[in-house]
Order: sequence, then C-alpha cells, then structure tokens
Amino acid sequence: MCSMPDLLQHPNRWECLTCGHEWESIVEIAPDIVEGPRIIKDAHGTVLSDGDVVVLIKDLPLRGSSQILKGGTKSKPIRLVEGDHEISCRIDGVAIGLKACFVRKG
Repeated sequence: MCSMPDLLQHPNRWECLTCGHEWESIVEIAPDIVEGPRIIKDAHGTVLSDGDVVVLIKDLPLRGSSQILKGGTKSKPIRLVEGDHEISCRIDGVAIGLKACFVRKG
C-alpha cells in the first residue's frame, strides 16, 4: 500500500495522487494501531503518573546555562505532558522538561 500523504477519496476507494495506487476505503484498523492512553515509563520500566516524585539517574546539563542538575536530585511532583520531553517538573526552583529515560520513580 502506498504511504504518500496526497490522497483522493472516491465513494468506495482511495487513490494515491502520486503513484495512482488504489485501495478500498473500508479498511479494518489493526488493534495495535488504535490509540489508547499514553503510558510513560521511567528508566527502570516503572509506569509514571501525574503527581509522582522522580529522581535523576545521571548528571544533566541545562541547555542554555552553565548549571548542571546532579544525579540523585529529587523533583517536586511531576506533570506528564505531550511531546518529546514527557515530564514537566521543578528541580531546585527551576521549571524544566525532562525525558523519562533520565529519571526513576522516587
């Protein structure tokens, strides 16, 4: 099946405008493709939720600053957000966004 984003919809089929490939418009969605609630896990595989306290597992330099967040530093209660930095929290009075792979549940 074509994966180009330019599609033409007919009453009972789809057509790719780039290559001309056609397929039926009634397609079952595979169960693993269906969107569900987003599950975010820490570096050790523990599921995180809003309000958890996390601990940094390594030293992290703050981008745009000479300050470094030391490994073992605890955060205030976290909030899970969309995007590549899944965690929004405060550490040492600084509001930051963290990737879940750099923390463990505390």
